[in-house]
Amino acid sequence: MTKAEIVSNISSELGLEKNDTQHVVEAFMEEVKKALVSGENVYLRGFGSFIIKTRAEKTGRNISKNKSIIIPAHNIPAFKPSKSFVDNVKENVKVED
Repeated sequence: MTKAEIVSNISSELGLEKNDTQHVVEAFMEEVKKALVSGENVYLRGFGSFIIKTRAEKTGRNISKNKSIIIPAHNIPAFKPSKSFVDNVKENVKVED
């Protein structure tokens, strides 16, 4: 599903203009990004949490030059779904073979 599809679905479900709905969706995403960039986690009860995870320093390999390199510790954004969200997906989405 794309952002355009999300905007379209919300717009038709709530009877709002697509343009207004798009501004709201984009403003929501900007607020989440701003919070994460400033070091805050975002908690949405019943949906999940946008969190900052820290990756430890590790040794990697540049195989083309056959050298070891140090990859420094760094932070990455992550999403952790709520338990009810995970349970709902497990119950309703069939496993494909």
